[in-house]
Amino acid sequence: MSNNPLQGRPRSPALIKTGMPFAAAAEAGRQAQEETTVQLPTERNEMATLPIRSKDNPWKLKTPPGTSEYTMHTDEKDGKKILVCTVGSTVLHYDARCIDDLHAMLKKAGDWVELGGADEQKPAKEGTVEAWGRSGANPVGGWYGLKKGLRGRFGVYVPPLMEELGLCELEHNARNNRMRAK
Repeated sequence: MSNNPLQGRPRSPALIKTGMPFAAAAEAGRQAQEETTVQLPTERNEMATLPIRSKDNPWKLKTPPGTSEYTMHTDEKDGKKILVCTVGSTVLHYDARCIDDLHAMLKKAGDWVELGGADEQKPAKEGTVEAWGRSGANPVGGWYGLKKGLRGRFGVYVPPLMEELGLCELEHNARNNRMRAK
Protein backbone atom coordinates (compact mmCIF):
# COMPACT_ATOMS: atom_id res chain seq x y z
CA MET A 1 0.00 0.00 0.00
CA SER A 2 1.35 3.40 -0.99
CA ASN A 3 1.74 6.35 1.38
CA ASN A 4 0.70 8.73 -1.41
CA PRO A 5 -2.77 10.11 -0.49
CA LEU A 6 -3.39 11.11 -4.10
CA GLN A 7 -2.83 7.66 -5.54
CA GLY A 8 -5.93 6.35 -7.24
CA ARG A 9 -7.52 9.80 -7.63
CA PRO A 10 -8.17 10.97 -11.19
CA ARG A 11 -5.82 13.70 -12.34
CA SER A 12 -7.27 17.00 -13.43
CA PRO A 13 -7.00 17.55 -17.20
CA ALA A 14 -5.65 21.05 -16.50
CA LEU A 15 -2.82 19.59 -14.42
CA ILE A 16 -2.07 16.97 -17.04
CA LYS A 17 -1.82 19.65 -19.75
CA THR A 18 0.56 21.82 -17.71
CA GLY A 19 3.01 19.02 -17.12
CA MET A 20 3.73 20.59 -13.72
CA PRO A 21 4.22 18.42 -10.67
CA PHE A 22 1.01 18.19 -8.65
CA ALA A 23 2.26 20.27 -5.69
CA ALA A 24 3.53 23.08 -7.97
CA ALA A 25 0.29 23.13 -9.97
CA ALA A 26 -1.79 23.19 -6.78
CA GLU A 27 0.26 26.10 -5.39
CA ALA A 28 -0.06 28.04 -8.66
CA GLY A 29 -3.82 27.44 -8.66
CA ARG A 30 -4.12 28.55 -5.03
CA GLN A 31 -2.21 31.76 -5.74
CA ALA A 32 -4.33 32.51 -8.81
CA GLN A 33 -7.49 31.92 -6.77
CA GLU A 34 -6.31 34.25 -3.99
CA GLU A 35 -5.68 37.00 -6.53
CA THR A 36 -9.18 36.77 -8.03
CA THR A 37 -11.28 35.98 -4.97
CA VAL A 38 -13.81 38.67 -4.09
CA GLN A 39 -14.07 39.15 -0.35
CA LEU A 40 -17.71 38.98 0.76
CA PRO A 41 -18.86 40.63 3.97
CA THR A 42 -18.07 38.73 7.14
CA GLU A 43 -20.37 40.74 9.40
CA ARG A 44 -24.11 40.58 8.78
CA ASN A 45 -24.30 44.37 8.90
CA GLU A 46 -22.19 44.60 5.74
CA MET A 47 -24.11 44.14 2.51
CA ALA A 48 -22.86 42.33 -0.57
CA THR A 49 -25.40 43.81 -2.98
CA LEU A 50 -26.61 47.13 -1.57
CA PRO A 51 -24.78 50.26 -2.70
CA ILE A 52 -24.82 53.33 -0.47
CA ARG A 53 -27.34 56.01 -1.44
CA SER A 54 -27.67 59.22 0.57
CA LYS A 55 -30.80 61.18 1.40
CA ASP A 56 -29.65 63.71 -1.22
CA ASN A 57 -29.47 61.04 -3.95
CA PRO A 58 -32.17 58.45 -3.16
CA TRP A 59 -33.57 55.77 -5.42
CA LYS A 60 -36.82 57.07 -6.91
CA LEU A 61 -39.18 54.10 -7.09
CA LYS A 62 -42.79 53.17 -7.76
CA THR A 63 -44.90 50.49 -6.08
CA PRO A 64 -45.31 47.35 -8.23
CA PRO A 65 -48.63 48.46 -9.77
CA GLY A 66 -47.01 51.83 -10.56
CA THR A 67 -49.64 53.76 -8.62
CA SER A 68 -47.47 55.41 -5.93
CA GLU A 69 -44.02 56.97 -5.97
CA TYR A 70 -41.58 56.84 -3.06
CA THR A 71 -37.86 57.13 -2.36
CA MET A 72 -35.34 54.92 -0.60
CA HIS A 73 -31.87 55.66 0.66
CA THR A 74 -29.38 54.03 2.99
CA ASP A 75 -28.48 55.34 6.42
CA GLU A 76 -27.14 54.11 9.72
CA LYS A 77 -29.06 53.84 12.97
CA ASP A 78 -27.62 52.46 16.21
CA GLY A 79 -24.60 51.17 14.25
CA LYS A 80 -26.81 49.21 11.85
CA LYS A 81 -27.20 49.87 8.12
CA ILE A 82 -30.83 50.62 7.31
CA LEU A 83 -33.04 51.44 4.35
CA VAL A 84 -35.07 54.60 4.78
CA CYS A 85 -38.29 54.52 2.76
CA THR A 86 -40.16 57.81 2.37
CA VAL A 87 -43.74 57.63 1.11
CA GLY A 88 -45.20 61.13 1.15
CA SER A 89 -44.66 62.29 4.74
CA THR A 90 -44.44 58.73 6.13
CA VAL A 91 -40.94 57.40 6.83
CA LEU A 92 -40.36 53.66 7.25
CA HIS A 93 -37.12 51.92 8.22
CA TYR A 94 -36.06 48.44 7.15
CA ASP A 95 -32.98 46.47 8.17
CA ALA A 96 -30.73 46.77 5.09
CA ARG A 97 -29.74 43.12 5.22
CA CYS A 98 -33.25 42.35 3.96
CA ILE A 99 -31.97 42.82 0.39
CA ASP A 100 -29.41 40.01 0.57
CA ASP A 101 -31.66 37.82 2.73
CA LEU A 102 -34.70 38.19 0.46
CA HIS A 103 -32.57 37.52 -2.62
CA ALA A 104 -31.28 34.31 -1.02
CA MET A 105 -34.84 33.25 -0.11
CA LEU A 106 -36.04 33.87 -3.68
CA LYS A 107 -33.14 31.90 -5.12
CA LYS A 108 -33.96 29.02 -2.80
CA ALA A 109 -37.67 29.21 -3.77
CA GLY A 110 -36.62 28.98 -7.43
CA ASP A 111 -39.92 30.32 -8.76
CA TRP A 112 -42.33 33.24 -8.51
CA VAL A 113 -43.33 34.30 -4.98
CA GLU A 114 -46.40 36.45 -4.37
CA LEU A 115 -45.68 39.84 -2.73
CA GLY A 116 -48.71 40.04 -0.43
CA GLY A 117 -48.10 43.52 0.99
CA ALA A 118 -49.97 44.30 4.23
CA ASP A 119 -49.85 46.85 7.03
CA GLU A 120 -48.30 45.73 10.31
CA GLN A 121 -51.68 45.50 12.03
CA LYS A 122 -53.05 43.09 9.38
CA PRO A 123 -52.07 39.44 8.97
CA ALA A 124 -49.91 38.60 5.97
CA LYS A 125 -50.98 35.87 3.57
CA GLU A 126 -48.85 32.73 4.10
CA GLY A 127 -46.16 32.01 1.53
CA THR A 128 -45.78 35.65 0.48
CA VAL A 129 -42.80 38.01 0.61
CA GLU A 130 -44.69 40.02 3.25
CA ALA A 131 -45.19 36.95 5.46
CA TRP A 132 -41.51 36.01 5.12
CA GLY A 133 -40.46 39.60 5.99
CA ARG A 134 -42.10 39.28 9.42
CA SER A 135 -41.63 35.55 10.07
CA GLY A 136 -39.70 34.13 12.99
CA ALA A 137 -38.19 31.71 10.45
CA ASN A 138 -36.35 34.39 8.42
CA PRO A 139 -32.65 35.13 9.11
CA VAL A 140 -33.39 37.97 11.57
CA GLY A 141 -36.06 35.96 13.37
CA GLY A 142 -38.88 38.44 12.82
CA TRP A 143 -39.62 41.85 11.37
CA TYR A 144 -37.25 43.53 8.90
CA GLY A 145 -39.32 46.68 9.46
CA LEU A 146 -37.78 48.62 12.34
CA LYS A 147 -40.36 51.29 13.31
CA LYS A 148 -43.11 49.87 15.51
CA GLY A 149 -46.47 50.59 13.93
CA LEU A 150 -44.82 51.00 10.50
CA ARG A 151 -43.06 47.64 10.13
CA GLY A 152 -45.38 46.25 7.46
CA ARG A 153 -45.60 46.89 3.72
CA PHE A 154 -42.30 45.03 3.23
CA GLY A 155 -43.78 43.23 0.21
CA VAL A 156 -44.74 46.59 -1.34
CA TYR A 157 -41.64 48.74 -0.88
CA VAL A 158 -38.62 46.40 -0.88
CA PRO A 159 -39.24 44.45 -4.14
CA PRO A 160 -39.03 47.51 -6.46
CA LEU A 161 -35.62 48.35 -4.97
CA MET A 162 -34.47 44.80 -5.64
CA GLU A 163 -35.68 45.16 -9.24
CA GLU A 164 -33.78 48.46 -9.53
CA LEU A 165 -30.64 46.70 -8.27
CA GLY A 166 -31.08 43.97 -10.90
CA LEU A 167 -31.66 41.21 -8.33
CA CYS A 168 -35.16 40.14 -9.31
CA GLU A 169 -37.91 40.13 -11.86
CA LEU A 170 -41.04 41.86 -10.63
CA GLU A 171 -44.57 41.85 -12.03
CA HIS A 172 -46.37 45.18 -12.46
CA ASN A 173 -50.05 44.21 -12.53
CA ALA A 174 -52.85 46.11 -10.78
CA ARG A 175 -53.00 43.36 -8.09
CA ASN A 176 -51.45 40.10 -6.93
CA ASN A 177 -47.91 40.84 -8.12
CA ARG A 178 -45.06 38.34 -7.77
CA MET A 179 -41.28 38.39 -7.87
CA ARG A 180 -38.48 35.91 -8.52
CA ALA A 181 -34.70 36.04 -8.24
CA LYS A 182 -32.50 36.72 -11.23
